[in-house]
Amino acid sequence: MVRLTRAQQQARTRDAVVAAARQEFIEHGYGAAKVDRIAERAELTRGAVYSNFSGKRALYLAVLVDLVDRAAGDVAVERPGTVAEALGAFARVWLERLPLAHDVDAGGRLQLRSLAGIVEDDAGRAVLAQLARLEALLLALGLESCADDGARRVRLAELALTMLGGSSLLAELTPGFGDPFDRSRACAHLAGLDLADNWAPPHLAYVTPATPVHQDWAPPAQLLDQISGTPADLTADGVVVVLGAQRLGAVEEAVRSGEPVTVVVVTSDPAELGQLVRLRVRDALSCLGSVFPLRTWERLRLVIDDAAQVAAAVGVSDATDTTEVAVRIHAGAVVARAEGHGAAHAVATGQAVRVD
Repeated sequence: MVRLTRAQQQARTRDAVVAAARQEFIEHGYGAAKVDRIAERAELTRGAVYSNFSGKRALYLAVLVDLVDRAAGDVAVERPGTVAEALGAFARVWLERLPLAHDVDAGGRLQLRSLAGIVEDDAGRAVLAQLARLEALLLALGLESCADDGARRVRLAELALTMLGGSSLLAELTPGFGDPFDRSRACAHLAGLDLADNWAPPHLAYVTPATPVHQDWAPPAQLLDQISGTPADLTADGVVVVLGAQRLGAVEEAVRSGEPVTVVVVTSDPAELGQLVRLRVRDALSCLGSVFPLRTWERLRLVIDDAAQVAAAVGVSDATDTTEVAVRIHAGAVVARAEGHGAAHAVATGQAVRVD
């Protein structure tokens, strides 16, 4: 008999709980689901369930993350022709999640990745607002790669995601209403709108410049880059930005510099807020990866750091949802550092300090 290691046994237990929770949510929905029944389905004790998950919401988010990972689409290898074609293709992929009119209600909500009634607290809503900005930026970078005019397309991406989000809500409230093909064509037509989208945040002119430093750099290894799905090399030259989940909108402040940027996301509650970030990021990237090649985001890496190891490496002992710290890495050392609002911009746009 093969004896499982402790880690293997924990992974098996966790998988069993997620599978049982998925069936419970399909049959009863989130509100009526019971942790005791989930434990019974998994042939475990209630205590064993709670040793792996903090509560029912954490279980629901874990089920959605597992669903997204299983449903991940094929990776694109060819660049879309035009912005309109890319928007239409993205919309078609996104709309595949819409359940049919005869689908079971609770199962359809899982398929929609519905968070209605799940995230109702102020902290969770604030994180969702920042995640929406990050999703729009990722889509915008894809759209911008389809044109040579250098125009920013974040507002266009926000508009398309608003339309698609409305489609999700309609599908939840009125299953089967509307034609998904009409909506994908409508998204493609959004590319023709003049949204006067300029990148000129007024506060950036008042950001304190980064401070030159010379410190050893020993980041943790084997943290996963959510974009490429491979381990992120945090020792490479470039900018490392540690952002709390309520500061994710600052990603663009670093990205627009053109520097290689690694964004490290930390949360005050990895079991729930961390899973929420993981869910939305992976779901967005799953759709985007079916339309745009990975090289679209070749200068951006995105890491979710549940244990705040990178934050500790840059000198933050108590990372929170509003943390914003950035460092520039050169030749294996930290050569510049900034903290607070605008830190990502300050380090990304400041001149690198050479280490000889």
